[in-house]
Amino acid sequence: MKRRSAMLTMAAVLMGVSAMAQKTKMVPAAVASALKAKYPQATKITWEKEKGNFEANWGGKSGEDMAATFTPTGEFVEQVEAIEPTALPAPAQAYIKAHYAGKKVSEAGKVTHATGKTTYEAEIKKLEVVFDDKGNFMQASKEND
Repeated sequence: MKRRSAMLTMAAVLMGVSAMAQKTKMVPAAVASALKAKYPQATKITWEKEKGNFEANWGGKSGEDMAATFTPTGEFVEQVEAIEPTALPAPAQAYIKAHYAGKKVSEAGKVTHATGKTTYEAEIKKLEVVFDDKGNFMQASKEND
């Protein structure tokens, strides 16, 4: 019985590793190489496809404290660093309080675009609310699932 249990455990581990390898295989070599060059410290990376691009997530307890997006050819698009909602600029916090009273910011991030431009994002009830570098409202849109 112990041997069968050990075999089942090993099979489950191998299936998990295989599934993870398949997910990583979907990432073009140019993208994986660009990530490694720009973020050599990144470990335990998970990948997802986003609007035709590839997003790498890593870091922190959730494994998503940092994200970087690259085009299929490996061109850097942006990085998103998770921040506490209280770290959003004061005007952004005031806007949220005024326009989304009683609703909680479930996630917040500081976005650095390839151009060097900085914006902030706040996720509120399936909405992504975007602010400029000073915290001024720019746009709100439904999140992609």
